[in-house]
Amino acid sequence: MEPKIKIADFTYNLPEERIAKYPLAQRDDSKLLIFEGGDISERKFSNLSAILPSGSMMVFNNTKVVPARLMFKKPSGAVIEIFCLEPVEPNDYALCFSSVTECSWNVVIGNAKRWKSGEVNFLCDESHPGALALNLRAELIYKGDNNGSVVKFKWDSGASFSEVLDICGRIPIPPYLKRDTESLDLERYQTLYAKVKGSVAAPTAGLHFTENVLDSLDKAGIVRNNVCLHVGAGTFVPVKSELISDHKMHTEPFSVTKEFLESLLALAPDKKVIAVGTTSTRCLESLYFLGVQCIKNGFPTSVSQWEPYSEEFGYTLKESLSALLKYMERENLASLTARTAIIIVPSYKFRVVDVLVTNFHQPQSTLLLLISAFTGGDNWKRIYDYALNNDFRFLSYGDSSVLFRQ
Repeated sequence: MEPKIKIADFTYNLPEERIAKYPLAQRDDSKLLIFEGGDISERKFSNLSAILPSGSMMVFNNTKVVPARLMFKKPSGAVIEIFCLEPVEPNDYALCFSSVTECSWNVVIGNAKRWKSGEVNFLCDESHPGALALNLRAELIYKGDNNGSVVKFKWDSGASFSEVLDICGRIPIPPYLKRDTESLDLERYQTLYAKVKGSVAAPTAGLHFTENVLDSLDKAGIVRNNVCLHVGAGTFVPVKSELISDHKMHTEPFSVTKEFLESLLALAPDKKVIAVGTTSTRCLESLYFLGVQCIKNGFPTSVSQWEPYSEEFGYTLKESLSALLKYMERENLASLTARTAIIIVPSYKFRVVDVLVTNFHQPQSTLLLLISAFTGGDNWKRIYDYALNNDFRFLSYGDSSVLFRQ
């Protein structure tokens, strides 16, 4: 049953000056709030490994942000911004990025009212020779509301679309930073371990990790593993409905390897699963429901928004993951790709994640609801009050926290 939760109950006053507009000079110099056993304290992020229990498994989201914002110009002079969200044709990310003449994307169009139909050319001049050689064009295939438009890109020179984006695109930093993308964002709005291209927003909990922090985790006996969930622009969509039950959650693709599922299943019951970020959390928790689908139907499909609340699920995590692995073995799959629209709100029962490393999120956001569900009761208010009263920096380029589940 869908929880009847008022989004107004999950707000707090976030002064503009507390939003970190730029990252710190050193990634791991950020402050780290620790919530464990109901107590709140703080350290530096560089001390993270000393806080986590040895033998735990830490799960990172190794998605890579793509320069998904492209600027075009109509013959009339009107500037059109195209924000690429997800590939349509080919609909596989890897195939789309390797396309060499054309591909289609689901997009958000800026200044859409000025583009009714036809083709527009990429906005560049003689100072941008690489882009000039590409002769990049965009054709409006379908114009829908919000995120529902489809655009076909065409270009010359035999470059892959991945190269086209690298030459012509801009990194889509969050709108609440209220500034243009700058050169430092190319490096800093990306995790050190980013590998698989596809996100239009960074999994920002991972922005604090340095090679020194990763080495210290290894020395502390913490196992590192990866999942991949491509973060969509929906992560920035505010909740506009009074009740969260009326909010439509965005859907995101994710993938996990058979090897990862085996290691997760083999983890001793007394060892913790530590998710780096809300995206990793949504991915990990979705695995349970994919496994339940395998138990019930013999195969997984996708995880819908309110599926976790539809019934009392009596299957253990071991039963669920075992069923998912059996499906992969039967189909001879080395990795599994699925989609999830899971929303995690108070009353949600966590099956996988024990500890969460995450930044501080916007008021009245689905991410704040996830934090509330994870920490229990009104603990999120205590955590955010502490952060506000102790000079923590907020949102994507802000400080971090490590939360032990209540």
